[in-house]
Formats: sequence, C-alpha cells, structure tokens
Amino acid sequence: MIRAVFFDLDGTLLDTAPDMGGALNTLLEEEGRAPLPPDRIRPVVSHGATALVRLGFGLGPEDGEAFERLRRRFLSLYHRRLARETRLFPGMAPVLDALEADGVYWGVVTNKPARFTEPLLTALGLDRRATCVVSGDTAPARKPDPRPLLHACGVTGVLPEECVYVGDARRDVEAAHAAGMPAAVALFGYLDPGDEPDTWGAEALLEAPADVLAWVRAHA
Repeated sequence: MIRAVFFDLDGTLLDTAPDMGGALNTLLEEEGRAPLPPDRIRPVVSHGATALVRLGFGLGPEDGEAFERLRRRFLSLYHRRLARETRLFPGMAPVLDALEADGVYWGVVTNKPARFTEPLLTALGLDRRATCVVSGDTAPARKPDPRPLLHACGVTGVLPEECVYVGDARRDVEAAHAAGMPAAVALFGYLDPGDEPDTWGAEALLEAPADVLAWVRAHA
C-alpha cells in the first residue's frame, strides 16, 4: 500500500527551466556570449548548476577558479529570479489536491540546496502543504545515495516500501531502489533525447502528472 509520494523538484514537481535557463542566459550575456535556446538548456536543468555552467562555457570543477567564478555568479543570478517563471508542471496541481484528499502524504526530495528549495516552495505556497522537504544539504549525502529518501521516510513516518519516488533522472531510480522503495520516471520532465528511461528499472514510466495519481491509486 502506497502511503506517501516523494517528488524530485526540478523537472518533476516544478518546471524550473525558465528561471534556471534565464539565469544561465543572463550569465552568458554578461560574459559576451550568445544566449542558448530553451531546448538546449531544458534537458540539462535537472543536473544542476555544474551541468549548466558546463553547457554554457565548456568548463567544469576540474577547471578550478575559472569554473567556480561562473558557478557562483550563476547561483547568484538564479537566486534573484527563483520563482519569476517557475510553476508546477501543468496538471500537477490537481494531482496534489487529490493525493491530499486521499490521505496520501507527499513531499519533496531534491539535490537542490535548501537556500533555493525553501524560498522557492514558499513563493509557490507549497511549503505548508508538503509533509517533508529534503534538500541537497539536509542529509549527509545527496542522491543517488539513499539517505535523503530514508530521511524523508523518517520525517513522514512511513516505511520505504510504502512510498514511491518520482523523478526524471537515472539517479532518482537508483536512490529509490537503494532505499527500498519503488521508483517512477517522470517522462514529462527534463530527459535528454539520449536517455533510455525504459532501461533504468523503474516500476513505472509516467507520461503526465495525472499518471502519478493513477499509479498510486492502483497500488493503494
């Protein structure tokens, strides 16, 4: 019986690509580079600031201060526009309403640091509704380590096998299985064209947010 649904944030619960992409394009313009189209940025958003800086500038942590300067500036720009265009994915609002009406807990487990996660959820009025919010710096390690999901179980008061974790990346499936819970892939999220989610071993592949509710009710 499924008693709780935990959502990844970027690319699963929230469509954050417009604001994260906007921050990247502002940084590119500051550095004298052309902005990137949304379809180039969107598949990378779930992988965070490091991946976005690499996309825009071809630099990573191995490049030392040159990369770190850009990463810090990106995060500063993003923090200024956290909820300017970010919204729940279309169709997600009625899913959350229905889960609550059914007495099913829902929460957020993300690798996004709390200094972004918490004000973003507050701005969208979701902080008071989520049973738990586990950010990238809440537990001792981040996904695909299972500890963030196990922490969410402890806060919510449920067993791992009574939960499902919904995400849009392979690491989400790996984290869920390592924690002992089923995983569902949000195909409506930020998957790269080269991804093969049908090979990730998830218990469900969800074409739309409404499929979350259908799967949970089928396993009630």
